[in-house]
Amino acid sequence: MSYTLIFTESYKKRARRFAQKHPELKEPYRKTLQLLTYNPYHPALRLHALKGKLSSLHSVSINLNYRITLEIIVNEKEIIPINVGSHDEVYDR
Repeated sequence: MSYTLIFTESYKKRARRFAQKHPELKEPYRKTLQLLTYNPYHPALRLHALKGKLSSLHSVSINLNYRITLEIIVNEKEIIPINVGSHDEVYDR
């Protein structure tokens, strides 16, 4: 069971800024993306649906402080990352 990550230009821009700001998270971020493609429901990712204005999105954890919000299209096995950053950064869009 493999999922495809689809990176939009706006996400790539956010990810570059995140990488510049947090170089120490390069490896945990890479591992999170790798696990997402293998099994987005793996318990280590702490996948959960969001509520309120972000109710169409899900979130996974890079670590306890940083998240990736994403859209999951289950039928087509696609995952579209939307934002990456701290809890407050990704939930306050």
